[in-house]
Amino acid sequence: MRATLMYAAGDVRTEDVPDPRLEAPTDALVRITTSCICGSDLWPYASMPATDGPARMGHEFLGVVEEVGPEVSGLKPGDFVVAPFAYSDGTCAFCREGLQTSCVHGGFWDEPGQQGGQAEAIRVPLADGTLAKLPVGADTALAPSLLTLSDVFGTGYHAAVQGRVEPGKTVAVVGDGAVGLLAVASAKLLGAEQIILMGRHKTRTDLGVEFGATDVVAERGDEGIEKVRELTGGEGAHVVLEAVGARPAYDQSLGIVRPGGTISRVGVPQYDDAPVGFGSLFGPNVTLTGGPAPTRAYIETLLPHVLDGTVEPGKVFDRAVGLDGVPVGYRAMADREALKVLVTP
Repeated sequence: MRATLMYAAGDVRTEDVPDPRLEAPTDALVRITTSCICGSDLWPYASMPATDGPARMGHEFLGVVEEVGPEVSGLKPGDFVVAPFAYSDGTCAFCREGLQTSCVHGGFWDEPGQQGGQAEAIRVPLADGTLAKLPVGADTALAPSLLTLSDVFGTGYHAAVQGRVEPGKTVAVVGDGAVGLLAVASAKLLGAEQIILMGRHKTRTDLGVEFGATDVVAERGDEGIEKVRELTGGEGAHVVLEAVGARPAYDQSLGIVRPGGTISRVGVPQYDDAPVGFGSLFGPNVTLTGGPAPTRAYIETLLPHVLDGTVEPGKVFDRAVGLDGVPVGYRAMADREALKVLVTP
């Protein structure tokens, strides 16, 4: 079959690889119908050394179950499913608490030895706990929106939930990528009164306004902080949803959160050290939260909003390619020519 491999920074290829097969009784084989390129894939695309490659790529996919192991009880061949970006058993203490990204038997599709979702098919370990069956067929026009349940919609929603967004709150979203835009949509779903989107790409921020942003701030650094302060009567935002992962985004979040507020980070941090002392978090009683989103926990919550059209998260996809076009898709996203690229094997 065909699959995507990253050999080093800037070197992505579509190649023939062995077909997946069942390896454990809890496995399922899934024929992938839709996948995509994630903004987090751009971090290794910019920096991965050749010694770490080749790596199978892709952690978001929809597909049709082709075969199941003898211990899989909740799925059967022909089921149309969505996979979260982490696989999990669904039964451990952390899964039962809705924290599937900390599953004691689980892991992530991008880890060494796992098969990526930018491919024609994939072996899914712990299939009963991982895959969510969808109530529509694989030919649905909702496929792009359903695919966002795998990662970006669930991640934006996780940011809002962890940040304790609720009616009457002022929310600032740092970042106009797909996660940031769907953090805006999530804040609106949870009833935020004012939603400030910080981004400088007009086509993206226009979509953010469509998703529910009440204000857009294009400025960065001190100028951006001052603008958000002006929009909030000098107080800052109750909740800041940081959807970038770079240190300047963290510093900007510190500058715009109000005393007693919360910074919720879901952008994968590309730094280890950041201010958390008296002058940054401790003194003003600011809470720092976030982390890898357990998107499996949110699928059943968000699915009805997708099915009834309350939210159309699939609008974050502005380009589509086949598997052979995936390398071009990476370049388009890295060059900011595309927001998020849909892949149809």
